[in-house]
Amino acid sequence: MTEWQLQDAKNRFSAVVDAALERGPQYVTRRGKPAVVVLAVEEYERLRRAEKADAPTFVEMLLAMPQDDGEFERWPMKIRDVDF
Repeated sequence: MTEWQLQDAKNRFSAVVDAALERGPQYVTRRGKPAVVVLAVEEYERLRRAEKADAPTFVEMLLAMPQDDGEFERWPMKIRDVDF
């Protein structure tokens, strides 16, 4: 893991980009704490595809709902008064 302080990353941005392309993600810190990661577009796109592949579709979520017509426990709540 290569770590850059923000000021160094700003001053040597081309080097940060080159390092991200050649060696992988480059971590940038601000005031000693992790702030951002610079990575190659190919790696970013790979991560996005993996994220989408793991996410269930809307249809899958609907089909995963309980199908047993079971009762759901209601929370005890006071019904508010309404004037008509």
